[in-house]
Amino acid sequence: MKKLFLPIYLGLSLFFINCSSDDNIIPDGEQEEEEQIDATAEDYPAQHFMWQAMNIFYFWQGDVENLADNKFTGPNDPSYIQFLASQDDPAAFFYEDLCNNHVEAVGEAAAVDRFSAVVDNYEDLLNSLAGISRSNGLEFNLYLGNNQIDVFGVVNYIMPNSNASEQDISRGEFFNGVNGQDLTIENYAGLLFGEDATYTLNMADLVNDNIVGNDKEVTLTKIENFSENPILVNKIIEQNGIKIGYLMYNGFLAAYDDELNEVFGTFKSEGIDELILDFRYNPGGRVTSAVQIASSVYGAKTDEVFVRPRFNAKLQEQFSTADNFTDVTYDSETPLNTLELSRVYVITTDNTASASELVINGLEPYVDVVQIGTTTVGKNEFSNTFVDDPEGDFLYNPNRINQINPNNSWAIQPLLGRNENADGFSDYTQGLVPDHELSENIENLGVLGDENEPLLALTLSIISGGTAKYQAAEPYPADFLTHSKMYQPGKNNMFMDGLITSF
Repeated sequence: MKKLFLPIYLGLSLFFINCSSDDNIIPDGEQEEEEQIDATAEDYPAQHFMWQAMNIFYFWQGDVENLADNKFTGPNDPSYIQFLASQDDPAAFFYEDLCNNHVEAVGEAAAVDRFSAVVDNYEDLLNSLAGISRSNGLEFNLYLGNNQIDVFGVVNYIMPNSNASEQDISRGEFFNGVNGQDLTIENYAGLLFGEDATYTLNMADLVNDNIVGNDKEVTLTKIENFSENPILVNKIIEQNGIKIGYLMYNGFLAAYDDELNEVFGTFKSEGIDELILDFRYNPGGRVTSAVQIASSVYGAKTDEVFVRPRFNAKLQEQFSTADNFTDVTYDSETPLNTLELSRVYVITTDNTASASELVINGLEPYVDVVQIGTTTVGKNEFSNTFVDDPEGDFLYNPNRINQINPNNSWAIQPLLGRNENADGFSDYTQGLVPDHELSENIENLGVLGDENEPLLALTLSIISGGTAKYQAAEPYPADFLTHSKMYQPGKNNMFMDGLITSF
């Protein structure tokens, strides 16, 4: 796998080369501006760093007036300093003044940028991208009640070795309250994702199409620095003489790449005939892990294009080289176990995003990808983590932690570009549509990895050629609101870790 190197002078020169010698002239009669001139860009370190990084890297840099190369004459330009001071909240500055119609600023209907993110502590973001978070291990979907005000949750899965795994709670259970308070559209975020480490879920049942509380309570405690293993289920299913490998993979996390390679080693040694990748709850992650899993499916075809990144006009010419399939894991460079399949089955839902979609799209030119479930999120852009380290091109580098501005812990995760496959296709912002559609039914979620679980059962019937015989119950018409992983800093991320590096 190649690495993309960014010479430090490339972006910074665009901002500093035109600094004017008379930047400190104070306009007459403008006391407010006089006071502003006394300030410097360094007085607004978060906003100053954000502007510089976005001016270089942001995919839509050419479409955002505030990021134009000729917008300001330099870091001492009074207009620039006033611009930095225009928002006290760096997050509001990022979303409203630097991003291209961000969903946080303009809403879903008018949004262009749905996924760029900002956090006030880069360590939180980095941990999230590594699958490390403050977590009780419970993953769930949230839905609106019939009145569009009440909210209820349904448990998707429970992470092994977590606090939730020690409690009396399981996949498919309902809850409609926290600490005795009914969940509503107004309070659910604070109650479920607030600062309290411990809370008690008030469980519920679905009775005659209504969510009705029962007497069961489950107390959960979030553990600091909990690490989720994304390989939730892996097994071999034998059906009608066919050996089928099944992998439920819930995040593209570098720390588990070697373990993932071992799973494929088992599939290879057992001589599987077909493979099912279950990405239904996978919001994305590291691109290098996506390259690895795609290569394990298709083969170590290091001379064939897996993905071709498209950057902004400033960077495209330098970084237009495609990234090919690989024959080793990225970090440990362990030889890759490959299956060299001509077909793969992928289970998806509206929780499937980013690097998961990249695997599907990247394999399409080479492999018959049979998609089962519902339409994916539609995140076809990639990103990287930026911190206040100008000499490192603002790209986070674990070897340069001491070079990060100690007075500025803010980090941004802006969209840098789009990944297209070998056929040049990247236009799936509306999501990737399944070949065989079936929504998860909250009345019957089943057991993950069990052959009778509805989505897996449908997939197995497709493999055996019995699709016409498979009959699934009509899913309960719940109005989906959000899911628990959307409240992590690295939500729905496709992270180009290792593929873009400072010079």
